[in-house]
Amino acid sequence: MAEGKKAAASADSSQLEQFGYKQELRRSLGLRDVVLYGVLFMVIIAPQSIWGLVQVQGLGMSTLVYIIGFIAIMFTALSYMRMSNKFPIAGSVYSYVQRGINPHVGFIAGWLILLDYCISPALLYVMVGNWGSLLVPGSPAWLWILVFIIFNTFVTIRGVNLTKGLDLVIFVIEVVAVIAFVALGCKYILGPSGSGFTMDPIWQPEKVNASFVAAGISIAALNFLGFDGISTLAEETENPERNIGRGIMIALAIIIVAFIAQTYIASLIQPDYASWDEQHMDNAFFYGVQMIGGDVFYRIMLVINIVAVGIANIMNAQLAASRLLYGMGRDKVIPSVFGKVHPKYKTPYVGAIFIGIVALILTNILGMADLSTLVNFGALASFIMLNFAVFWYFFVKHNQRKTFGDWVKYFICPWCGVLILAYVFTGFQTLTYAVGITWFVIGLIVGAVKSHGYKEVPEAFKHLEF
Repeated sequence: MAEGKKAAASADSSQLEQFGYKQELRRSLGLRDVVLYGVLFMVIIAPQSIWGLVQVQGLGMSTLVYIIGFIAIMFTALSYMRMSNKFPIAGSVYSYVQRGINPHVGFIAGWLILLDYCISPALLYVMVGNWGSLLVPGSPAWLWILVFIIFNTFVTIRGVNLTKGLDLVIFVIEVVAVIAFVALGCKYILGPSGSGFTMDPIWQPEKVNASFVAAGISIAALNFLGFDGISTLAEETENPERNIGRGIMIALAIIIVAFIAQTYIASLIQPDYASWDEQHMDNAFFYGVQMIGGDVFYRIMLVINIVAVGIANIMNAQLAASRLLYGMGRDKVIPSVFGKVHPKYKTPYVGAIFIGIVALILTNILGMADLSTLVNFGALASFIMLNFAVFWYFFVKHNQRKTFGDWVKYFICPWCGVLILAYVFTGFQTLTYAVGITWFVIGLIVGAVKSHGYKEVPEAFKHLEF
C-alpha cells in the first residue's frame, strides 16, 4: 500500500514537471475530499443567506432562478472538467486559459477571477457578522468578523488536512438542518396557516422574460460560485486529471438538489414577498424558519449558518484564493512573494494572509448589498474566457472535431457557456460595471508592466510546447 502511494506520488510529480513546475504542495486529497470541499465551498444551505433578495428579484420564483442558474453554470463546469483533465495543475482558470489560448490572456483571466476571490470572503464575513448580531443582540458585528478572519487565516496556513474531520461534521449538520427545515416546512404548508403546494416558486409564465432570466442568474450565480475552487486543489489531489472534473460534477449535483428543496419550501411558507421591507428581505429565510419552528429552531439555524459559512465556506474560499495567488505568483505575473510556500506546512501562506487582510479592509468599507453586486463580474468574465479557451484549444488548435461527440464537447457546450454568460452581463448594476471595468483596465496595465509590453512569458513556458 505504501509503495503504491509512493509510486502514485512520483507519477503526479513527474506529470507536474511536464508543465514546467515542481511538486511543492502536499498531495493528500481523494475524490471524496474534493467533493466535500466543493459542497462546503458552495454551502448546501447557501440560499438561506440571500433567499429574500433572490425571491424579490425573482418575482416570487426563486426556485426557477436557481434552476436557470444551474443550467447556465453547467456549461462552464463542463469546460472546467475538460481543462482539469488536460492540465491538472493549480491556478484554476488562470492556468487553463494560459495554456488554452496564451500566457497573456491567461493572466487577464486570472486577474479577473481574482476580483471575485478577493471580494467573496469579505461578503461572507459581513453575513456572519450580521447573523452573529442577530444571535447575540448587542454584540458588535465587527468582533464576529475579526474572530473569524483570524481563525480562518490560521487554518488556511496550516493546510486542508487540519479540517478534514471538521468539514465532514459540518456537512452532516447542514444535511440534517435541510431535512429538518423541509419536514417542518411541509407540515406548515399543509396546515391551517399554509397555502398548500403550488407551482408558483417554479413557474409563473406571465412574469418570465429575457431580463428576468439575466437578472436572476446574475444573483443566483453567487451561490454556485465555488465549484471552480475545486480546480485550485489540483496539485494537492491524487489523480487530479480524473478526480477534479468528477468532483466538480458530483458537488454541483448535490448542491442543486438541496437548493431546489429549500427555496421551494421557503417560497410557499412566505409567498407575500411584495410586502417585505429591506430588513425583512435581508433576513427573510430566518423569519420563515421562526414561523415553522419557533425561536429555538430559529436560533439553531442561525448557529448552523454561522458555523457553515463562517468556517467551512469562508475557509474554502480563502483556500482557493491563496492557491490562485500561488499559481500566479510562481509565474511572477504578480509579485513572486505570493508563490512562496510555508517550509513546514507546505501551503501558500502569503496569499492566505493577504486575503485575510483584504477581507478585513473591505468589510469596513462596503456592506452586504454592494459586495453581493460586485462579486460576480470577475468570475463570470473569466468563465467566458475559459469556455472560449476550451473551444480554441481542442476544436481549433488541436483539430478535435472529427466526431459528433467532439462537436458537442468542444464547440456546442463551450459556446453555449459563452453566450449564456455574456447575456447575464446585461443584468449587472452600474456599480458592478464600474468596478469590474476599472479592475480589468488595471489588470491590463499590470500585465503590460510585468511582461514588458506583453513580450515576455512566464519561465514555465519558455522551454515547453503546449
